[in-house]
Amino acid sequence: MNGGIRVPTAIAVTSADLVLPAPDRHTPGAAVLRPPGEADLEGALAETTALLDRHGHLVVVVPSWLPPATARRLHTVRAILETDRIALLDIDLPPLGTAVLVRQLRQLSVCDFSPGVLASAARLLSHYIWAGALLGTVAKLDRVPVGLKAHARSWSPSARFAVLAHPTPHLAKLGPQGAAGAREGVLPPGPGFATHLTFARGQSSSDWVAAELAPAWQVQGVMENPLPADSPGWWATPKLVEFAAAIPDPSVLYQLVSSVRREECRWCGFELIGDRCGFCAAPLAAPPPEAAARSRS
Repeated sequence: MNGGIRVPTAIAVTSADLVLPAPDRHTPGAAVLRPPGEADLEGALAETTALLDRHGHLVVVVPSWLPPATARRLHTVRAILETDRIALLDIDLPPLGTAVLVRQLRQLSVCDFSPGVLASAARLLSHYIWAGALLGTVAKLDRVPVGLKAHARSWSPSARFAVLAHPTPHLAKLGPQGAAGAREGVLPPGPGFATHLTFARGQSSSDWVAAELAPAWQVQGVMENPLPADSPGWWATPKLVEFAAAIPDPSVLYQLVSSVRREECRWCGFELIGDRCGFCAAPLAAPPPEAAARSRS
């Protein structure tokens, strides 16, 4: 509460291209925390303090591919401020999938969830995001298992691969018309629930994602957005079309999070869902005595 008015918990990212357009007028934006190269430590402390003063709590999405210096800056700011009101969420999704998750958290931030539930909901929601890409080569891809035959075929100028990185890695060599032949493999398996498909083009003009994958996955809508700057590095090629299918309806997201039993963190006292606190990262259950003794030794 701020002056008697409920202010949504702030959702923060480390890059503006992780903030997708709001799907409706109710979804707030996200704060963009400047990296070390754009702001010194004093500036970072000032902008974080301002967010806490306005929103009360701050939920920061920290992708696994973030530069180490940027991740260290986030932890340094939280340590210096000595606050338990900043949640740093480690997210292991490709860039566009991360942006989709951020959009879902923004949608839920205006609901009646406590900051602790909102922060711990990120791990739950990530399980319902199908993230992948259409690639022109997998020769340097190390995020998904790639066989020797796929590596060899990557040298063909006309090669195209449909790759699913999350929730289950999958790779299919596409035929000349974009379809996966019986010998080449099958299309990445899609979600078994209603989704919208978000995609972004790199140095590829292929319509395969919208024309082939979307109907195969029976998505309810398709939206194109600019490609995140970190996507070519994550997929190890600029010749790509990245995609992510996820639940678009905030009422469905609300029901999904509400259906999970809420607990109280034994360490910091925040509400949580799942098995780990989003703010202090403490597990729901205390470790066995033997494990605790080993950790102290």
